Amino acid sequence: MDTQALRAFVAVAEQHSFSLAAEALHLTQSAVSKRVQQLEQQLDCTLFDRHNRTISLTESGHTLLPKAQNILALMEDTRIAVANLSTGVSGRLALATSHHIGLHRLPPFLRELSHQYPQVDTQLAFMGSEHAYQAVQQRQVELALTTLAQTPPTGISQQPIWQDPLLCVCSPQHPLAKQSITGLKQLSQHPAILPEPNTTTFELVAQVFRQQGLTVQAPMPTNYLETIKMMVSVGLGWSLLPATMVDEQLHVLPWPAQPLERQLGLVYLQQRTLSNAARAFVTLLTNAN
Repeated sequence: MDTQALRAFVAVAEQHSFSLAAEALHLTQSAVSKRVQQLEQQLDCTLFDRHNRTISLTESGHTLLPKAQNILALMEDTRIAVANLSTGVSGRLALATSHHIGLHRLPPFLRELSHQYPQVDTQLAFMGSEHAYQAVQQRQVELALTTLAQTPPTGISQQPIWQDPLLCVCSPQHPLAKQSITGLKQLSQHPAILPEPNTTTFELVAQVFRQQGLTVQAPMPTNYLETIKMMVSVGLGWSLLPATMVDEQLHVLPWPAQPLERQLGLVYLQQRTLSNAARAFVTLLTNAN
């Protein structure tokens, strides 16, 4: 079977769309459709049911998908293993990371990688922790640097790099800043500005409130910590932010529970052969800690 046809089939199946698959593969939609049709002709079966505006896998498509993914993964691992026989560190390195890590943690390591290995083509994608895990699982990136999940998905390895203690903060003009005692009940009565509910950070905070039979009000979720800091500083709510971000714009509240701390670190597939470029980058990160 033609591997290009397999790539087109897998992309359409994962994106649930010929047009989105075309964007992901940097091809025209007609080219993707032609490759899938060629594969269907080779296998003498229909792989997708085409509806008015949607598509779905047929039984044959469902059977082929995991096998096609395994074939492509094996081919990519083989390519990397052969390329790694070279002593040089070069080629594409696809990384996923959060805006916070990308702005506040990564720059010195990216600078050193570029200095030591100028032949490495680093491609950086910014995304939340949930999407970063998905990108690793789907082999869209080799490595992710993100907030580590409390329980990683099957087949994923995690390597802590940084500890990220969180402080409870509000604006100096916020009503909470004028209270002598602040408990979880008082916090639950005021809006919080937190990352989205599917993030590790939100779950860490929500878990504390659930244990006391309380809920946290978070009407304006955003995954950009710099945006959260701005919204807190102008009095729109309280939050928990990394200690490294706290300055005179914010008032630190006593956190009425066990101190909260995020683990930031590397995420990668257990069964994936890492390129020389990825291994060099991992070495830079781990040697500095």
